[in-house]
Amino acid sequence: MTKHTYFCPDRINTRSVIELTMNQDFSENRNISTPSYFYISGFSGIPHMRYYYIFLLFVYIISLLGNSCLMFVIIIDRNLHTPKYMSVFNLSLTDICESTAVIPQLLDTFLFGNQLIPYGLCLSNMFSNILFFAVQSLTLAVLSYDRLVAICLPLRYHMIVTHRSMLVIISSSWTLAMLLTITGAIFMSRLSFCRVIVTVNSFYCDHGPIYRSACNNNFPSSVIASLFPAIILGFPVFFIIFSYTCIAVTLFRITTPQDRQRATKTCTAHLILVAIFYVPITFTYALSSIINTNTRIINLSLTTVLPPMLNPIIYTFMTEEFMVSVKRLLKRRITFLPWK
Repeated sequence: MTKHTYFCPDRINTRSVIELTMNQDFSENRNISTPSYFYISGFSGIPHMRYYYIFLLFVYIISLLGNSCLMFVIIIDRNLHTPKYMSVFNLSLTDICESTAVIPQLLDTFLFGNQLIPYGLCLSNMFSNILFFAVQSLTLAVLSYDRLVAICLPLRYHMIVTHRSMLVIISSSWTLAMLLTITGAIFMSRLSFCRVIVTVNSFYCDHGPIYRSACNNNFPSSVIASLFPAIILGFPVFFIIFSYTCIAVTLFRITTPQDRQRATKTCTAHLILVAIFYVPITFTYALSSIINTNTRIINLSLTTVLPPMLNPIIYTFMTEEFMVSVKRLLKRRITFLPWK
């Protein structure tokens, strides 16, 4: 006896329909499902945010102009072709890259309403931010190393801190930041998402909210999320504290008040940069559980965009050596102006 199987459209399994839809909307690679878009939902429900976006546009312009001028002066003036100003130049370059990675994308996302960001663009935005932020932090530690040797070992400074050694240190900083970024990207690419559009409650494609939205095992990404702050923030802060502890001990041993004042003056600009970079982000993360979500997002956006704008201003007005170079270049420019 032949057994017939009848097909009834009304009895299509609901699960099959869902799977069919998922297959159409997701990019399948074995068991990894990547969403079509990420929806950036930060700054939601905050009134008059357009004024804040205009403020960020001015911050971006000032950051570009200030850091470009700082880099230009370092390139033009041969007196600034020193290991210290190699790291200052690297900090300015990273500031420009960080501002360019964050602010234009933020303005496009919220000011122009493009809050749906494709998967690939979102991940590239995420890891470029991580890369430049890491290099900024490591460069501040490099500058503290320069001050440590200059004050604690002044007679051996030119033997220890050379152009070659500084180039090696800066290259190592970029290499370490790139290795961390690539490692994070590899683990992120192994995450599977159960939605076509994943909502990210931040002002950019933030690593934390994204990996926590995954529906498969996200333990490797959670380890990376814990490891990043320890290496990118913890190690530089520890080294900076150690450096300035040694510097303070050395300054107390200096008997001449003039020498003590001159040595302190050389550290002032760097200490202000360190405070501007680390203090706000430390307090924001420490108080993240008790402050409002929108307050946290605004604080994080400000701690990301303000240091690149303030760094060249601080170095220009608080570093006597740099001010002398600027005045020398301006004087030379005025001298060669054609008079009619």
